[in-house]
Amino acid sequence: MKISLLSLALFFFISFSFGQGYSIIDSKAIKMHQEGDELVQKRMYDEAIEKYKASIQREAGFLESYIKWGRILLTKGKPQEAIEVAERGEARAKQAKNQIKGEFKWLKLHCYLSMGNFQEALEEYGKASALLEPSFKQRLDYRETESQMRFIRQQLDRTLSIDKQKLPEPLNKFSLQYFPVLTADSKKIIFVKRDGLENFEHEDLFISNFSEKDSLWSEPESISNVINTNYNEGTCTISADGKILIFSSCETPDSFGDCDLYIAYKINDAWQRPSNMGKNVNSRSWDSQPSLSADGRILFFSSNRKGGFGGRDLWYALRMPNSSWSEAKNLGSLVNTSKDEVSPFIYFNNEILFFASDGHRGFGGQDIFVSRVEKGLFTNPENLGYPINDHLDQFSLFITAQRDYAYYTENTFNESMEERSYLYKFKFPKEISLGENLIVTQGKVFNSKTGDPVDARLSLVSLSNDSTLYEFRSDGKTGEFLMLYPDKSFSGLYVEKEGYLPKIYNVDRDNLKNQKDLMVSLVPIGPGEEFVFENIFFDLDKDELKPESSSSLKRLYNFLVENSKVSITIIGHTDNQGSPVYNENLSLRRAESVKRFLMDKGIPVDRVSTEGKGDREPIRPNDSAENKALNRRVTISIK
Repeated sequence: MKISLLSLALFFFISFSFGQGYSIIDSKAIKMHQEGDELVQKRMYDEAIEKYKASIQREAGFLESYIKWGRILLTKGKPQEAIEVAERGEARAKQAKNQIKGEFKWLKLHCYLSMGNFQEALEEYGKASALLEPSFKQRLDYRETESQMRFIRQQLDRTLSIDKQKLPEPLNKFSLQYFPVLTADSKKIIFVKRDGLENFEHEDLFISNFSEKDSLWSEPESISNVINTNYNEGTCTISADGKILIFSSCETPDSFGDCDLYIAYKINDAWQRPSNMGKNVNSRSWDSQPSLSADGRILFFSSNRKGGFGGRDLWYALRMPNSSWSEAKNLGSLVNTSKDEVSPFIYFNNEILFFASDGHRGFGGQDIFVSRVEKGLFTNPENLGYPINDHLDQFSLFITAQRDYAYYTENTFNESMEERSYLYKFKFPKEISLGENLIVTQGKVFNSKTGDPVDARLSLVSLSNDSTLYEFRSDGKTGEFLMLYPDKSFSGLYVEKEGYLPKIYNVDRDNLKNQKDLMVSLVPIGPGEEFVFENIFFDLDKDELKPESSSSLKRLYNFLVENSKVSITIIGHTDNQGSPVYNENLSLRRAESVKRFLMDKGIPVDRVSTEGKGDREPIRPNDSAENKALNRRVTISIK
């Protein structure tokens, strides 16, 4: 609230006019008052207060001086003192004009807003509206406040139940700690640590681990000597699997501007030296407060670069297949406003964006809003409501993958100046939808011949529209991976590594959801090796490929392009329904359909042959619908 309210207070210093004269006629008192007005124009507020006080000492009924004195106190972050001054003036305004009485109510209304006493503010607003003249109500500041009070009344009618908890020791031990983020398992918290408010105070990234056994956080420590340097390392984000870290750093030698974004990868369980994300992402302006999608493919951040809609806007960039980043683009006018949009947080399902803004309708200052992706576009932002938002600035919201808690930063102030900042959490209200449940799949990828871990790409793909929902990588040192994704039906998982046969799964049929020990065995390419070509679909007794087969077909084509010396045999299989002759013919025709797709894409005919084995080689007994479905398959054999 502090930023916009101070601006508003300053605004009605210079905009209110008493064209019909003062409430007193004492010329010396009026001269003192006018001298106070001149000091206000110079922002010499303490000196102005003394002039208003002097005018009141000379003429106790100088109502305009009470109002100006109170407004200065509000501007200085002393709303309670401002109310006391206003009430002293009100006591002497019983015979005054309604407009003057209304201005005292107007001042108290804004004092209560700055204190977060919304009910009292609504009461004063009702009284002020009954007293202020029609010409006053045509003013821009009146209409703006009218809209805000209408919004606040609606929000208070649907107040959420929130229990804010300060994180326990040994967290919150520093003067300032802010912008918390957690790993997908909620067992690591990373935040910015700063020792004080002065410009020379240093910023670093610190990390703490949660022990389920003791239900305690560990002593915070530097995230890495490779990450933290003599320069300031600030707001950060981490991928769901904990392998990609992006953070802001200011005034570093290789920066493009004021603050830039840097990226670091964890390889073989160790952070590598970070690098500047380059001119596609960074600019000559302020680029900070990153938020990375769970799979590390989309980066959101805030920037005040040219080409935006206001002060600070939200921008995004995409990670390309070669791990470079696309040119950053503005998120658009539906989310961004003429004021500031900061502190983005993209939820783990890649479909819900939270951010802070003072440009959308709120309680004052910066509130937290949510925008949802529908048909590939972000929707109109919604205020998260009271008491998640209140009279203070809200920012740095982070919601866990488990949907249990939201973490954020809360500041304390002394006369409108930030004094301390702490890490807090609250149980995230169920009234705010977070979309489908999230699924976790964990496991290892290894070489089937040697047992060695494999650094592979794991892609979760929607089979209905061939869109890649998420991409993850297994660790090259351990082979371990963690995938976090929304519970969407009809999806496929593709595990791929150059030099190996791909491993293809159907998420529902292969029961991958919430598995914690999925062992993915990748077979090195070699003659006679074979893999099941999953997610190839045909109608009953038909050999035409269904559109849902597109994802697997494209990956088979890419496999042959990347391995230009490999030739394959496409083998069709059926269950035991129908005669052996019929089944063999059907399975061959289906294999031929896959071959035609590859020929149409330009694969030479001599690299692909077909075979139909009908029901001769079942992998399961044909004694259930589930087993029969598994027997109806296409396999790929390396020649």
